[in-house]
This record gives sequence, C-alpha cells and structure tokens, in this order.
Amino acid sequence: MKNTVMTLQKMKENHEKAVMVTAYDYTTAKIMDESGVNMILVGDSLGMTMLGYEDTLSVTMEDMIHHSAAVARGTKEAFLVTDMPFMSYQTSVYDAVVNAGRLMKEGRANAVKLEGGSEFVPHVKAIVNASIPVVGHIGLTPQSVNAFGGFKVQGKDEEAAKKLIADAKALEAAGACMIVMECVPAKLAKLITEELSIPTIGIGAGRDCDAQVLVYQDLLAMYGGFRPKFVKVFANVGEQMREGMKSYIEETKSGAFPAEQHCFQIEDSVIEKLY
Repeated sequence: MKNTVMTLQKMKENHEKAVMVTAYDYTTAKIMDESGVNMILVGDSLGMTMLGYEDTLSVTMEDMIHHSAAVARGTKEAFLVTDMPFMSYQTSVYDAVVNAGRLMKEGRANAVKLEGGSEFVPHVKAIVNASIPVVGHIGLTPQSVNAFGGFKVQGKDEEAAKKLIADAKALEAAGACMIVMECVPAKLAKLITEELSIPTIGIGAGRDCDAQVLVYQDLLAMYGGFRPKFVKVFANVGEQMREGMKSYIEETKSGAFPAEQHCFQIEDSVIEKLY
C-alpha cells in the first residue's frame, strides 16, 4: 500500500513507528522501496555523499530535481520527500512556492522539506496553500552550519529548548505535515513529539520520535571515516564492495575471469571459414 500523508499520520496515532532512509538514484531507491521503508528522503546530503562537496550549501535546484526524478522512478510504495536546497526558499515566499512546485512537477516528489523554524512560517503556509505537503526541519539545520559555528547539538539550554518547542508548534500551525528533528536531546525531542499532533522524524533525536531517518551510506558503512554519534551501522556494505572489487581485479588480471560460463559460443566450423 502506498504510504501517504494520511497513512503516516495514522501510524503516529496508532503509536506505530515509521522508517525513513535517504536515496539518490533509481537502483538504490528500488531496493529501499522493496525493503519496506515508509519514506524515502532525497536529501541535500547528496552534495556530500554523491557529488563530493564539503557541505550541502553548493547543491542546486537542478541537482535536487535530477536525483529526485531518478528516485521517483524507482519508488512505488514509499512516500518521497525531497529537500529544498540552500537559497531555493530563503530569498522570498514567491521563490519558495515556485521551487517547491518544481520539485513536485519535475522531481516527482510527494512532499518537500525545508529547514528552519518560525521565521519560515510564511513560506510554509504559502507552499501548503499551493497544495504541496511540507516537512519541516528543526534542531541542527545543516544549511545554517556557518551561523551555528559547526555541527552541534541544539536545544541544550532553557532558552534554546523553548525556541525549538515554539518552532515546532509554529510549523505545525502553518500546515507542515511532519517535522524532522536533528541533533536534539532525546528528552526534549520526546516532549516535542508528545506536544505535536503531526509525526516527528528523528535523526540524533532519541527513540521517542514517531519515525527515524538515516543516510543510507552511513547505516551501510559506505561513506568516509567520520561516523556521527547517532549512526548505527547495520551492514558493512562498504567493506563488501571493496572486497568484491579486489576479487574482480585479481581474477581479471590472472585470467580467471571471464570463465567459460561467462562466454558466448560459436561453432568451430564458422570460425574455420573466417581464416
């Protein structure tokens, strides 16, 4: 059954956990979709994981549309959320609606996600009024890494915690259908989850969120040497890929590959006529 805003809302009401994972291409999306995840996120993390950028700030609308459309072609059941990249919505409410519309029309997303709290309420309202589902994102918002002074846990003191609560409630009131909380203390994330009627999606925000999301290269040990505290490796696919490539190289160089079963045949009588 296709996951929708309504089915995901019902999961929260029934206290059933939902699962979200990133994907950035057709093949990976197809595998993730067939595995039974509820949501797929085409995150602007593709800037680092797929394009080799140092951060998410260089990702363009064209990047997001290209990857989102590829993922959409491999997705049948999962709810597809696509990130609005840096400066695609911060400039004006008008730009926010236009770019959200592009992600839906050209990127074939089911919803868009944007970072920020109360300051982006007008943008969220306008996008929702255009009949586009919006997923909010509070806590550590990577597009604001320069303003934050680095990747740090958010909401640790009273003032910051109250701001996160207010932001979450403001986004819900503006019409957001879900909210991602990143690098938020677990007890604070639990409180916010209980305060909201819409689902929360945690990444480094404890077990009490309504859903969890991870970057697939992180949970499969495929990306870099740094591993955030909130990441658990569920399969060492990166090492399996390296071992597979080593075997391929060795067998090709030794002549063991391709073997007889990998070759197409022709009658010797045909070959003899060619000399």
